Amino acid sequence: MDIKKRLYLLLVMIVLVVWAGSTGYYIIYGGEASIIDCVYMTVISITGVGYGEVFKVSGNVPAQLFTMLLILFGMGVILYSLSTLTVILIEGELSGILRKNKMLKMIHKLENHYIVCGGGETGRPVLMELFENGEKAVLVEMNDSAIEGCKAVLKNLLYIQGDATDDEHLIAAGIEKAAGVIICLPVDKDNLYVTMTARMLNPTVRIVSRIVNQELQAKIKKAGADRVVSPDAIGALRMASIMIRPTVVDFLDSMLRSGSSRYRIHQITISKDSHAVGKTIAESGLKDKFGLLILGTKTQNNEIDLNPHPTFVIKEGMTLIVMGMTEDITRAKNTY
Repeated sequence: MDIKKRLYLLLVMIVLVVWAGSTGYYIIYGGEASIIDCVYMTVISITGVGYGEVFKVSGNVPAQLFTMLLILFGMGVILYSLSTLTVILIEGELSGILRKNKMLKMIHKLENHYIVCGGGETGRPVLMELFENGEKAVLVEMNDSAIEGCKAVLKNLLYIQGDATDDEHLIAAGIEKAAGVIICLPVDKDNLYVTMTARMLNPTVRIVSRIVNQELQAKIKKAGADRVVSPDAIGALRMASIMIRPTVVDFLDSMLRSGSSRYRIHQITISKDSHAVGKTIAESGLKDKFGLLILGTKTQNNEIDLNPHPTFVIKEGMTLIVMGMTEDITRAKNTY
């Protein structure tokens, strides 16, 4: 039972004891005692304060028997409540609730962030790469050990503990304002369901889903996924690449997986208000100001140009594929 339910249970138990005691006194004295006197008598009895009787109990056998039972049960409830509250404070559960509420407020303020569903063997590296690129991300995971594993490698991790197949957890993660959802659950049917749910909750969000069974690729795309990734297929391609072009793979590993390297390949979308519109690549300052190497461009018509010439003119809505330090890429994205 979580802390909120325990606190609610304690409150209900105390209220029931006070209500039962007050009602009992009111009935025993035939309605002659006022409600406030009955409540007062009940409270001083179960707390053992020891103040004088509000109305005469001595000599009234039913009142004496009722008071003894009330003290026994009432004191039991009070002692149980105190011990439970002590345990909550000692175990740090209350501080945990405060931290959770603070984290939920932080998640609520996020915009254009990424939601990662599943923090296992696939989700954890995804989160690490997002953080390495300076992106804002929220994890949705039900398993305690998976969350702790992610927290061990990522400081200040924002997460929602719960089943990603439940709408409420995606909503709590801010899907309505998210830029993308990455679904890394171990079971294909869950990935399919979350894909469909995410698309319903946010028709414009970008969705990338993991699959195990390649035959389900068409179904998941039809459910709303923009891209579908099979770890087995990618693993097979990587094994072949290591065999036939090991130096290239070593270069990419050094850039993408080395803990000391902060070089990344990223993309920058040129907005209509960007001062780079109408300028050539050489005039844009991407190389001189930010030290970025432009590897390619993609137009709104999905036309891709690899290794563009320095005289290539940058247009509105165009996406530039660049390579450079993550901090420089972030500064350039904020500028353009």
